[in-house]
Amino acid sequence: MERDIAIKKLEELEGSDLVPLASKYDVTIWKENKKNKGWAGHVLERYLGLPINSAQSPNFGSWELKIVPLKKLANERIAVKETMAITMIDPYNVAHTPFEQSHLLVKLKKVVVCARLFESQKEERTLLVRVASFDLSDKIIYEQVRRDYEETRNCIIKKGFEYLTGSMGTLVQPRTKGAGHGSTSRAFYARTSFVAKILGIEKR
Repeated sequence: MERDIAIKKLEELEGSDLVPLASKYDVTIWKENKKNKGWAGHVLERYLGLPINSAQSPNFGSWELKIVPLKKLANERIAVKETMAITMIDPYNVAHTPFEQSHLLVKLKKVVVCARLFESQKEERTLLVRVASFDLSDKIIYEQVRRDYEETRNCIIKKGFEYLTGSMGTLVQPRTKGAGHGSTSRAFYARTSFVAKILGIEKR
């Protein structure tokens, strides 16, 4: 499916509750008191007719679909709730691949980010509130993402994969992905400030 067509189709869901759609598309939210953390993204993939996919290549062939949660603050302002996973870090691949040929750039070149309003851990309701396209065309943002990638790459080459930390990177950080403490896998994540820029909801 072409990105422009998918965006229009996704925009038709803006303001809709994704929970009933989970049942419609046979996506499990809860199983034996354990939440399927990726359920909302799976709903949108099924809605667009795509098999659930977590491969490193863009999940629609030429563009990438992401979904992120938003939260409502005490002052009623909407903010990004958490960072957004972009792609896993293969230390050998990153060490031997400049930014211009990286998985990170491929993922960010043509991404569609859907934002849902998180209400509670029970996930009884969550509205799709925004659909945004992003192509890393802004030169300033592109250059910062490139610097963030090269910081990670240089750390792997000069110090080692195990020295990567979430404190690195201005827009994109390398940090633990998986079961938390003790996990050895890492992924590139867009910081909440970067996600806000993508969605167009950064502070004015």
